Amino acid sequence: MNNFPWLTLVVVLPITAGSLIFFLPHRGNKVIRWYTIFICITELLLTTYAFGYHFQLDDPLMQLTENYQWINFFDFYWRLGIDGISIGPILLTGFITTLATLAAWPVTRDSRLFHFLMLAMYSGQIGPFSSQDLLLFFIMWELELIPVYLLLSMWGGKKRLYSATKFILYTAGGSVFLLIGVLGIGLYGSNEPTLNFETSANQSYPIALEIIFYIGFLIAFAVKSPIIPLHTWLPDTHGEAHYSTCMLLAGILLKMGAYGLVRINMELLPHAHSIFSPWLMIVGTIQIIYAALTSPGQRNLKKRIAYSSVSHMGFIIIGIGSISDTGLNGAILQIISHGFIGAALFFLAGTSYDRIRLIYLDEMGGMAIAIPKIFTTFSILSMASLALPGMSGFVAELIVFFGILTSQKYLLMTKVLITFVMAIGMILTPIYSLSMLRQMFYGYKLFNAPNSYFFDSGPRELFISISILFPVIGIGIYPDFVFSLSVDKVEAIISNFFYR
Repeated sequence: MNNFPWLTLVVVLPITAGSLIFFLPHRGNKVIRWYTIFICITELLLTTYAFGYHFQLDDPLMQLTENYQWINFFDFYWRLGIDGISIGPILLTGFITTLATLAAWPVTRDSRLFHFLMLAMYSGQIGPFSSQDLLLFFIMWELELIPVYLLLSMWGGKKRLYSATKFILYTAGGSVFLLIGVLGIGLYGSNEPTLNFETSANQSYPIALEIIFYIGFLIAFAVKSPIIPLHTWLPDTHGEAHYSTCMLLAGILLKMGAYGLVRINMELLPHAHSIFSPWLMIVGTIQIIYAALTSPGQRNLKKRIAYSSVSHMGFIIIGIGSISDTGLNGAILQIISHGFIGAALFFLAGTSYDRIRLIYLDEMGGMAIAIPKIFTTFSILSMASLALPGMSGFVAELIVFFGILTSQKYLLMTKVLITFVMAIGMILTPIYSLSMLRQMFYGYKLFNAPNSYFFDSGPRELFISISILFPVIGIGIYPDFVFSLSVDKVEAIISNFFYR
């Protein structure tokens, strides 16, 4: 149809254009910022163009595929391709990264390096979503690690080195398991390695071996999309990082783990997945309850939001475990919806921190009068986070509920029990969201403070908040935006489980 390498362009453009930043003049902060934002917007337009004109929605197979031999020696290809599941996260990546570079205007220290790292992260995030080769997936997965580490350890808060080290230990430790699984699948059963996703998807393994592979991949993805008990790097990292980094972490990095669960654990290892899925459901419910109970105890504002995002990832895990069309669709919708909401909440927390220079919630209070615009957007997005009907979070969680109840795999009692526990978690969510709002914005603490140094959010910040708010409300009102992308592919994946 078209032989132009769209996906290669999309993956390679940000990091190559980013390396040109170092040739820009040293003192020109403005030039560097505008250049970065220009690259981000170009990239976003490119992806939307390629997906709009060269992507057939009703085709569940891989599209826009590219296949270039890279290393002849062990049959390693540069294989890219997208389908209905990965198109949502890629567009989300473009959107959130553009807004995060826009949010990073106050950064002036080493701004060339900072913006280069932002663009490198852009490439490293689109890479895993579009790669069709196991080893390429692993390489892109690792490429993500270095920019995050540097962004954390150079532009973070007080304990930034501790949290950066913790982050790199956790994620690199998880990646070891990922590499073992990749090599195991690649080298099994033939003389020369097969790393292609599509040939591996048709491969059948002995059940014990498949379970071993599954556990390896599960550990790697459980570190990334924090599944309890491997989630403890997340609150530290979010508590210390600069808020533009936080937007990328919450919006996209967490989604890579969930995407890996769907793409590798469900598609490549279906027998093991049907064995493990009840445990995934149990862990997901525990995670929703646990994080929602831990969150009110946090004094640090960003850590509280981080725990809320751990709690929301529980819904994705339950949707993946529920082996039903509806459940998996709901999980994908929750991936995209939480990408928007989490990024917006971290951005607003960061801007309010820029205003008042307080991190701890018990020192804040009465900010609603001083900064009304931030207060309004913060309230609306907190409501979206606690799944208010009409926002995207509500639709996603509701569809995950339906997915559990209509699943053919579980007995009725199990489904009722899990739904009941999840409902308790959804009751706990408003408690920490609203108490966070109350501690920040209501009360009379900051009245007696001199009001001279308060200024409300400027046009740039208002633009970021509103442009995240639009898709949230849009998906909440018309969720078919996302479903029309993923529904065919999801059907193809689920049919593997029932008709094998």
